[in-house]
Amino acid sequence: MARRPTIKDIARQAGVSESAVSFALNDRPGVSRDTRARIRRVAEELGWQANSAARALSGERSGAVGLVLARPAHTLGVESFFLQLVSGIQEVLSAARTALLFQVVEDVDAECAVYRRWWAERRVDGVLVVDPRTGDPRPALLAELGLPAVTIGEPGPPTGTGAPPVSAVRADDAGAMTEVLEHLHGLGHRRIVHIAGLPGLAHTVRRMESLRAEAERRGLGPDHVRSVVTDYSDAEGAAATRRVLAEPRPPTALVYDNDVMAVAGSAVAAELGIPVPHRLSIVAWDDSALCRVTHPRLTALVRDTAGFGRLAAEELLSVLAGGPAGVRESERPRLEPRESTAPPRAY
Repeated sequence: MARRPTIKDIARQAGVSESAVSFALNDRPGVSRDTRARIRRVAEELGWQANSAARALSGERSGAVGLVLARPAHTLGVESFFLQLVSGIQEVLSAARTALLFQVVEDVDAECAVYRRWWAERRVDGVLVVDPRTGDPRPALLAELGLPAVTIGEPGPPTGTGAPPVSAVRADDAGAMTEVLEHLHGLGHRRIVHIAGLPGLAHTVRRMESLRAEAERRGLGPDHVRSVVTDYSDAEGAAATRRVLAEPRPPTALVYDNDVMAVAGSAVAAELGIPVPHRLSIVAWDDSALCRVTHPRLTALVRDTAGFGRLAAEELLSVLAGGPAGVRESERPRLEPRESTAPPRAY
């Protein structure tokens, strides 16, 4: 576990007294300009942050936990999943009088930089990590920093001796995809395309692998059932829909990884004169008001996303209180058939 730098460390490396370091970092007179510059340079190299000093001396907690979203900003404003997730997290944290420090960044490298800064500044006591990725660098970094974490989606790798526990909450994405395929296959669909989300996300991979495995079990190869990846936005969802519907043998059913893409896909079908569900069935991964007010209403996977957030916050608070690490399962999503799915008809 990495140790936070102290004023003593800075003084030793800069070759000055601790009082000189205090004067320099707090802009107080008593040190020369050159000495002040050298001390600040050493402090920056060591990763020391000024507002960590008081907490470092007192050993007090910050009373806050962090959440960083590394997603393209334009995809967040239209997606209801994160709003519901954060509402559940906030419900638990508010009751525990714990603040939520929230930040949106462009990529995982920027997210890791935020964790390093929060750790150095003692801004948070622990973090909630969303969107687990394949080859994810974040669990190892958090273990190195000694920052307790709960991953939302799947557990990180085991941490070393003396490192904080790594817990997780997760949903049965594979089981949910199996239920979706069972529904469509049972209706008679044999050409199915999954309009997936970001390709590097672990849950995207799980859904794609589950779809492929279930299709193969039913004797359907990649020429019949497959996935295409997007960025979760309505624009890419619509573009992917146009591409697959323009194929010589277009799919008779589409499964979208969120509600926004599903609604966009339904609009594209209407524009192209393809009636839903008579010539094209549509399933949305996450249910929302959009799915229920669209005509026809969209078949969707219903899950308690706010409850997922509550479960994650409860687990992190338990870890911070000294509880054991563990993996907690959320309630499995259930498929709600509506008017957007029906037996396929010939083109």
